Amino acid sequence: MKNMFLKKVLAVLTISLAVSGCSIKYKLNGASIDYNLIKTITIEAFTNRAAYQWAPMAPMFNTSLSDIYNNQTKLRQVKRDGDLVLSGEITSYDQTNKSISADGYSSMVQLKMSVTVKFRNNKNHNDDFDKSFTASREYDASQQLSAVQEELVQQMIDDIVDQVFNATVANW
Repeated sequence: MKNMFLKKVLAVLTISLAVSGCSIKYKLNGASIDYNLIKTITIEAFTNRAAYQWAPMAPMFNTSLSDIYNNQTKLRQVKRDGDLVLSGEITSYDQTNKSISADGYSSMVQLKMSVTVKFRNNKNHNDDFDKSFTASREYDASQQLSAVQEELVQQMIDDIVDQVFNATVANW
C-alpha cells in the first residue's frame, strides 16, 4: 500500500514538472520586424516648433516615442546610424473653440497637436517617408487649460506615438 502511494506521488510530481517546464508564449504587439536584417534604431530628439509652446511637451513626446520601441520591439537604440532612423518636430499645438453654449460662450475647447516625422529605413529605402501625424482632445471650457493640459497632452502623445509606431514597424 505504501509502495502504491509513493508511485502515485512520484507520477504526479513527474507530470507536474513536465507540464510546468512547457509553456507557449505569444505576444501580439503589432511589430513585424525582420530582426535578422533590422537590429538598431536611432530616435533623434524631436523639438517643439509649434507657435504655442508648453515646455514639457517635447520631453514627454521623446520619452514616449523611445519607450514604445524599447517595450514593443527587440531593437537596440543607438545614437546614430541606426538601421531605422526617426527624426522630426512638433509642428503645431493649438486650442480652438469647439462648440458654443446658449449664452454665446464657448462650452467645449479642442486641443490639437501635430508632429512631422521623417522615417528612414537604411535597409529598405522603399519604406522611407515624411508624414505628419495629428491627434486632438476636447475639454470643457469651464476648466482651466492648466488643470487638464498634462493629461490631455499625454493622451495626444500616446495617440501620435501609436500612429508613428504602426507606420514604421507594424506594416499592417
